[in-house]
Order: sequence, then structure tokens, then C-alpha cells
Amino acid sequence: MSGVEPASLATAVRAAAERIRAHVLATPLVGASWLSRELGADVRLKLENVQTTGSFKLRGAVNALLQLPPERRARGVVAASSGNHGLAVATAAKSLQVPATVFVPTTTPAEKQAAIAAAGASVQVHGDDCVVTEQHARELAQASNRPYLSPYNDAAVVAGQGTVAVELLQQWPEVDTIYVALGGGGLIAGMAAYAKACRSGIAVVACSPSASPAMAECVRQGAIQDVPCGPTWSDSTAGGVEPGAITFPLCRTLVDRFVDVDEDAIARGMRDCLAHQHLLVEGAAAVAIAAARQDRERRGRNVAVVVCGGNLPMALLRRLLA
Repeated sequence: MSGVEPASLATAVRAAAERIRAHVLATPLVGASWLSRELGADVRLKLENVQTTGSFKLRGAVNALLQLPPERRARGVVAASSGNHGLAVATAAKSLQVPATVFVPTTTPAEKQAAIAAAGASVQVHGDDCVVTEQHARELAQASNRPYLSPYNDAAVVAGQGTVAVELLQQWPEVDTIYVALGGGGLIAGMAAYAKACRSGIAVVACSPSASPAMAECVRQGAIQDVPCGPTWSDSTAGGVEPGAITFPLCRTLVDRFVDVDEDAIARGMRDCLAHQHLLVEGAAAVAIAAARQDRERRGRNVAVVVCGGNLPMALLRRLLA
């Protein structure tokens, strides 16, 4: 898959913001006084957990589907996902009357699988790792001549996800540092390309669970490779990086630094968000909160944390509060 230049991606993000405006929520940016006091900064949370599907993923799915020619959309689309991207594709496809098949790994919680099916997609389980699932889904899409919508390895998806930054900078032009959870890199690549095109001084920090730091470790090693990944509260960022991912060079070029956090810090972030902010957030969102707390290189007083999703299965919520 061909690479994407940051400047062209920034332009695509601007266009995507206009294209998807009628199909997604403009999510709020709210203050977090408890976190502001702790960090000695003005900390605000960008609430993608209240997006229509409970995560930012709807932005990329809608943008990708809207850019498909009608005759291609009519064939139906195929996707692979650990949960949130699949729900986004299913929801966007239903609204545009497009058939959708979503492949999920065996690790995807049953509640997420049920939600994807309830949104109108056909759900198929394949593989124990996101990379295996993605490879299988891509092969099936090619064999059946249907468009494949990657969770992150698709320029239209990345541009749509990057529209979070368009809203954020409109809401808070003075923001200095943005913390973003890192999985396949679509969200942070799109956001960083746009933010840095607007203001070169903005720092964008990638936040990963230490138990599954695939993209961060690939960047550190200078090449996409197999990275051992274990169980984590941040299930939506877990798994490996697809060979040839367009997000790898973008993350290497655009991300200012990478911060890994442990499972206790993630769980603490989830509990604190519930206790202090009255928000239910999933593990990936708490990864960004934990990283903001841990980042010793943070500069500037205006700190934004992207709360990327709130789709926490009930079983995990019970475990969190036990």
C-alpha cells in the first residue's frame, strides 16, 4: 500500500470534516479539574466516548464509505475489528444502506460482537490476533470483489479519524499537548497531521499499554515487526501492526514521543474518570489519561486528552470496581 504524505493527509482531514459533518456528532471538550490540579496544568478531555457508536471510529468509517463510488458501495463492504471499528462500519453502512461483513478475533468481547450484529452487519469470528483477522478479511474481500475497510491502514479512514483534531483546535486553539491512545495509529496519524499543519508547536504524544505496545515498539525498532502482546484493559488498541501499514511512517514522522503505561495505571484512570468526571470510559481512553499523568517531558499548560471510547463491557466494569 502506497504511503501518505503528512501535508496531503492534513488536506484530506480538512475535507473529511466537511464530508462527514452531517453523519457524526461534534463531541464536547470539557475541563477535568481533578486532573488539572494533579498535573498543574489546564487539562481538558475530548469526549469521543459520547460519539454515536461510543468511539471515534465512526468518523473514519463514514468518511471511507462516502468516498466509495455508488457501484462499489452496492457490493457491500468487509471490515476487521476488535470491536469499535466494526461497530462503526456496521452503523455507517446501515445508514447508507450498504451491506457489511465484519470479522472479529476471538478476543473481542461478546457484547461488542452483539452490538455489531445489532447494528446490521454480519459478524464472523476468525483468528486470535487482530493481524490474523485483518489478513483473512482482506483476502475474502479481494476474492469477493468487495471493498475492504481497514481499522487504520486506509487513507480515507485515517483522514476521517483525524477530524477529531479539527474540532479540538476549533474548540481550543491554544492547546499545547495532545495525548492520544495508540493502536494501529490511524487516530493519532490523522490528528497529528492536521494539528501540526495548523501549528508546528503542538506536541502529540502516543499512549500505549505496556502489555501491548505494538506500534510504539515498531517505531522504536525502525520497522514493522512481530511484537509480543499480552492481555490488557486497553483491548481496543491491542494486537500487532499489519505489514505495509501506512500509519507506521506517519507515526514515526509526526508523533513527538511515545509513552507506555502499565495495567494498574490504566485501571486507575478508568476508575478516576468514573469517580471524578462521572464518565464511563474504556481502557484505551484511560491509557491516554495514564500517559498524561506519567509523561515527564510534558511542556505547556494546555493539555488535551482524547477520551477515545466508552464501550466498556459489563463484565470488565464489574472487574474494575471489584
